[in-house]
Amino acid sequence: MSCFSSADESAHYGFSVCMLLEQYRAQLGWAEHGVVELGTGDATAIADVVAGLPDLRVLSYDISESSVAAARANIEARGVTEHYTVELGDFFDQADAAGGPPVSTVISNPPYIPAPDRDILMPELWGGVYGNDLVLQLLKAGYDNVIAAVASYSDPGTTVRTAADLGYRVANFLAMGLDYGVYSSEPKVHDHIRRLCAEGRAWASDDGYMVAVALFTRNPDVPGDRAAQLLRALQV
Repeated sequence: MSCFSSADESAHYGFSVCMLLEQYRAQLGWAEHGVVELGTGDATAIADVVAGLPDLRVLSYDISESSVAAARANIEARGVTEHYTVELGDFFDQADAAGGPPVSTVISNPPYIPAPDRDILMPELWGGVYGNDLVLQLLKAGYDNVIAAVASYSDPGTTVRTAADLGYRVANFLAMGLDYGVYSSEPKVHDHIRRLCAEGRAWASDDGYMVAVALFTRNPDVPGDRAAQLLRALQV
């Protein structure tokens, strides 16, 4: 089992998380309560965020032993071990064991590659048939604030509608265009993405797609709802 890393995507994710946390610092209250993270990966993006936001504490969970090992090494190399803790285990099991969300804010760059099944080049990146299984599960986990990556080819319409049904608004987001990488350009995956586009469940061009990192919130102190703008931004 290997650790996924994409420089462009990781940089966008880290920058976006940093911007959203900083913009909504007071409302989210993360300086007092910290945040939790679903899926650590190699931890480089969020380790840099933690280094730049000295008041931030992150407790992260990942089911991959190799990812956890790489993450801990990267966190140590950046000197943020006291602020960024990584545990090996299932995020949702840990939340259930604690009797509910211990903090109000969760961050995640979840696996979002859509494919008919997980028999793809890197199964850890499989996000379900439509690519949004993990983000939908995260929205149903009970956190008041969810900062998560949403890909244009992973049925974002259903994600946004489900969030609204659960009482979330899209407070803000940052979107970026990305070229297909090794895993999203795998023929089995790419063909599936084209089918989802034809069905109206995805947006992508022949050579790229959009990813937005969005703040979904149920916090009445966070104003606005940019759900419609988010969906427009994801259209390629």
